Amino acid sequence: QVQLVESGGGLVQAGGSLRLSCVASGRTFSSYDVGWFRQAPGKDREFVAAITGSGSRTYYVDSVKGRFTISRDNAKNTVYLQMNSLKPEDTAVYYCAAGPWGISRTSYPYWGRGTQVTVSS
Repeated sequence: QVQLVESGGGLVQAGGSLRLSCVASGRTFSSYDVGWFRQAPGKDREFVAAITGSGSRTYYVDSVKGRFTISRDNAKNTVYLQMNSLKPEDTAVYYCAAGPWGISRTSYPYWGRGTQVTVSS
């Protein structure tokens, strides 16, 4: 069982940056791959980025490549999402999820409650 808590969201102007954190409970966090997803109002929850348990492999949706960076510190049970050059279309609730590797929501059994990111134009 893994419990996840996201933080770091907020209101930022277009072109700005935010760093989201996802802190996990449990001593086996490094055995879980972690994904970040986001859900904008009226839209489905979509995959953003993922990282393997060791941190050796990452994957991004095309719309955030070159702007977002996912990383993790297993000693701190934390996964980060550094978001640069933010755009209004990045506005959403951002969720982290833990489980086997994948880009589908159904790949991940454990979810946080989300953190709101709002990008103003």
